[in-house]
Amino acid sequence: MSEIRLTGPLAQSGLLAAGSAPKDARLAVVCIHGRGASAADIIGLSDAFGLSDVLYVAPDAPGGAWYPAPFTQPIENNEPYLSNALGRIGEILAGLKAEGFGADRTLLAGFSQGACLSLEYLARNAGSVAGVLGFSGGLIGPDAANRPETASLAGMKVFIGCSRTDPFIPALRVMETERHLAARGAEVEAVLYPEPGHSINGDEIARAVTLLRAIG
Repeated sequence: MSEIRLTGPLAQSGLLAAGSAPKDARLAVVCIHGRGASAADIIGLSDAFGLSDVLYVAPDAPGGAWYPAPFTQPIENNEPYLSNALGRIGEILAGLKAEGFGADRTLLAGFSQGACLSLEYLARNAGSVAGVLGFSGGLIGPDAANRPETASLAGMKVFIGCSRTDPFIPALRVMETERHLAARGAEVEAVLYPEPGHSINGDEIARAVTLLRAIG
């Protein structure tokens, strides 16, 4: 991984950055790590994707976790941490916008907790990004099938990949997330893999790269 130094509004944001310099990048991807991991872990997506025209930035969660309770528990069990984490994503997107990366040139990518946060941010903030790469995640809360949001997600591209027997992410939640986002107009590809485990596999990387190449 080749780290880069950020300038302008992003310079004081505490982000780890890799990939293309902002002035040369076609897209910016905000990478959100999982519980117990770090920005240094998730920024490795820059090497895995192998795209030379993409800027990757990644924040660190306070204490290594974005919220304390399992993501399927009542929302209030994860507050105020959940709101703070979503607010952090909004701040990063605002900084990227100031650097010229509008919603049409910005994506969220996350693993586990980071995937849940990325998908939740899109669901609550229609039109905020061009797409989401959700590796082992789903919408947050006890019920993803009857959410209140209705704003159009037309044009948003979403990939969700997860093991069918993931120990932390129920397969049903992945499919409920797909249905909710697709019903609002997003282009969603959700794949449940037969292999067990909680990780990112090579097929997920390939599908993510295809999605990134299709934007812009």
